[in-house]
Amino acid sequence: MSAGEPGSVVRRMLLGSQLRRLREARGITREAAGYSIRASESKISRMELGRVSFKTRDVEDLLTLYGISDEAERESLLSLAREANVAGWWHSYTDVLPSWFPTYVGLEGAASLIRVYEVQFVHGLLQTEEYARAVVRRGMKGASAADVERRVALRLERQKYLLSDHAPELHIVLDEAALRRPYGDSEVMRGQLQHLIDVSRRPNVRLQVMPFGFGGHSGESGAFTILSFPESDLSDVVYMEQLTSALYLDKREDVAQYEQALKELQQDSPGPEESRDLLRGLLQLS
Repeated sequence: MSAGEPGSVVRRMLLGSQLRRLREARGITREAAGYSIRASESKISRMELGRVSFKTRDVEDLLTLYGISDEAERESLLSLAREANVAGWWHSYTDVLPSWFPTYVGLEGAASLIRVYEVQFVHGLLQTEEYARAVVRRGMKGASAADVERRVALRLERQKYLLSDHAPELHIVLDEAALRRPYGDSEVMRGQLQHLIDVSRRPNVRLQVMPFGFGGHSGESGAFTILSFPESDLSDVVYMEQLTSALYLDKREDVAQYEQALKELQQDSPGPEESRDLLRGLLQLS
């Protein structure tokens, strides 16, 4: 599976949302649905959110419970279940990834619009190889050189999506702190700044810098990413990474608050051309 193809994570989300609609249309509780497949109510909830893999037998039993007897409709959903269990290309890197991150890579690879606010360092999709290596070494203290290189390879593989035929729109606001905090030596930082200037000219990339001089702003809660998908059945997802886990928010009211915060960040930051000027100024100082 190439980086540009929708991943198993999205297929699980699609199947889960369809199973939820079928259950609700029949007025069946999650508890009753769980009983029918010898599972708990919480497992039905996780299935409907696309958080777990699907057993074909479970999907068959649920479809029967929900009154779906049309063979074409059943086969369509069962086919989706089988596809949802196919591992994505990134699963070969799970030995060097935290447990929550493969889910994000799958969502990122299927998104049509990626909106980001980043404050700690340059976002992974825009990192140079040398800068990425410095970031990974800092975050994986004590890791072997081979493990560091595998993590860097994954980051570079993710970046291919931005150059693919189905490249997403990337709208990103980088806090000036991310540009001034050194990772690697001065040559690495100069290369990273020049790369940002170059990549910001791509038609699918809108890059803005939130300068120190602005003061307080709507990104006070820290870095976050909003992922939007071409499938109308999928809601937007907000991703926030923490030290030992990550949060995935898809409730409409939660997403709306982060969308508003990013909108204000975009309005308050210099535009793309002015941001390139700021990057050029930082490059001259480095």
